[in-house]
Amino acid sequence: MSIFHQYPNVYVRHVLLKVMDLQRSLQFYQKVLGLRILQQGPQEVTLTANGETPLLTLIQPENVLPKQRRTTGLYHFALLLPSRKDLGILLKHFGDLRYPLQGAADHAFSEAVYLADPDGNGIEVYADTPTATWQWQQGHLPAITRPMDADGVIAEAGDATFEYLPAKTVMGHIHLHGAELTKIREFYVSGLGLDVITDIPGQALFLASGQYHHHIAVNVWNGVGVPEPAAHSVGLQSYELVFPNAEKRQAAVDNLQQLGYLVDQEAHTVKDPSGNQLILSI
Repeated sequence: MSIFHQYPNVYVRHVLLKVMDLQRSLQFYQKVLGLRILQQGPQEVTLTANGETPLLTLIQPENVLPKQRRTTGLYHFALLLPSRKDLGILLKHFGDLRYPLQGAADHAFSEAVYLADPDGNGIEVYADTPTATWQWQQGHLPAITRPMDADGVIAEAGDATFEYLPAKTVMGHIHLHGAELTKIREFYVSGLGLDVITDIPGQALFLASGQYHHHIAVNVWNGVGVPEPAAHSVGLQSYELVFPNAEKRQAAVDNLQQLGYLVDQEAHTVKDPSGNQLILSI
């Protein structure tokens, strides 16, 4: 497992996503993305890569509405693969299926492929580059986006064929749409204790624990002041943020309450200033 997605770091483990048609989504997430069913109910399915850890839960709400544009909510969730070879195997699989991709990029600290599920929920699948090559500048990483060497990535796959996502796949990060960034910075830095790793002024913040490139990102690319989506629309239900122990979680809860945020201490849930809901776990 990635060293950045275990103790003593704070990291995203599990994303809960609302969809229009559970069976249609299940077909995509199994056949195209290669996740496996961990638990299944009539209106909710939890998916995994290793057979034990929930990565993604799909929920079909009553009276569900299509994904709403120009709101806060999910930009994409990002699955971190163990190696560049695994990314090559998956990229070759997408090509074999002729599944439409939205892009591919080399960010220097990672190589990433972007796509969307049948409802338009954004997905990134990526592999980190060696940490020794990350271009730190006074505790920060520059925002770099350049074309990915897709041929080179696919060449890493060799003759391997895709069946499922590797068991060591984790939820690498989540990237959110926000309504603004000042309160977002306060919530995630002063409240939750994350560090700002990359700041694109007026556009986005990339936040992390333990010197990762980002566990959470928030942008305002849908527009400053955009509203929250309707409660039953397709998109993000919530995401799980894991703390190393109960003491660290309680410290974050105390910080958030001092800043005026309402935390449900039984369910351990809280909404960020743009209405994105977190589950604070240990």
